[in-house]
Amino acid sequence: MSRPTPLRDVHESLGATLTDFAGWLMPLRYGSESAEHNAVRQAAGLFDLSHMGEIFLTGPQAADALDYALVGHLSALATGRARYTMIVDERGGVLDDLIVYRLGDEEFMVVANASNAGKVADELMTRAKAYDARVEDRSDEYALIAVQGPRSQEILATLTDADLAGLKYYTGLPGRVDGREALIARTGYTGEDGFELFVAVQDAVPLWHALTAAGEPYGLKPAGLSSRDTLRLEAGMPLYGNELSAELTPFDAGMGRVVKFDKPGDFVGRSALEAVKDTPPRRRLTGLVARGRRVPRHGYPVTKDGAVVGEVTSGAPSQTLGKPIALAYVDAGIDAGEGLAVDIRGRQEPVDVVELPFYRRNK
Repeated sequence: MSRPTPLRDVHESLGATLTDFAGWLMPLRYGSESAEHNAVRQAAGLFDLSHMGEIFLTGPQAADALDYALVGHLSALATGRARYTMIVDERGGVLDDLIVYRLGDEEFMVVANASNAGKVADELMTRAKAYDARVEDRSDEYALIAVQGPRSQEILATLTDADLAGLKYYTGLPGRVDGREALIARTGYTGEDGFELFVAVQDAVPLWHALTAAGEPYGLKPAGLSSRDTLRLEAGMPLYGNELSAELTPFDAGMGRVVKFDKPGDFVGRSALEAVKDTPPRRRLTGLVARGRRVPRHGYPVTKDGAVVGEVTSGAPSQTLGKPIALAYVDAGIDAGEGLAVDIRGRQEPVDVVELPFYRRNK
């Protein structure tokens, strides 16, 4: 049975289509997913992300434990800052991509994808055993609500006296929103400016209602998983299980930059990653734009002159570009300039290769 978030009754009252996602009952859409997508691009969207995992590491050696457990250099992270990173296995395969927030000298919060939260918590507990650090999975204590879009700061500013203007991208600070304690983070998964609010479970419903009321004059709409997926796809952001998996290293995914070999000490997967860091990957992650109206979907073959040369990992109609778009792994030796197509139910639909991301907001 799918697990509900603290906002289930709210979603049902709004007429949301609910679906199972990673064992959670989540809103897929509230009405028109294109309207939700466009609201985020043009004004703001309100998301329930309470399915995400929050895992805390505390103690004198919490930073050292994270340096060993993850590929990033987390001990170099300043208090109040966040960093995108990954956890890999001994073979270098990606177990999950993460955001780590440093909340204090000896306190970190690791945010994991819902499908991997339990696995990540278990791995962190195992990897931290040799360190003076405590690992606690506090996912059940938190709800996570995101406000994303160009008007998100204006909306949130009506409910908090926190210094939002001074809060840079990938930073977070404790504050009060509508009188409720929250970690206010300037992070997101949409390609837009926005905030993610980590709050106590019991505060989720009243905060959602407060944000809804505050956002109404600005065009805020509740937004579900469908629009979140098309937004992140336009922004070229990877999704675990699609562009990332345990069968791929960060270098395979074109994200070797997150691996920090210059940090002190060893880390899990280091030897395997060092062995491949200078080897060009067999396939490269590529952006595709369809010339026609048919949509390349996950798992569809990418072809050149009738031969399979890759596979689509994510695809959807792009509301912003007005064309179908896709991410795909394509053989590295292929001249992708001309002649690529996607096999869509037996028809070779031509596509153009474009530089990622498909969409970049004006800052």
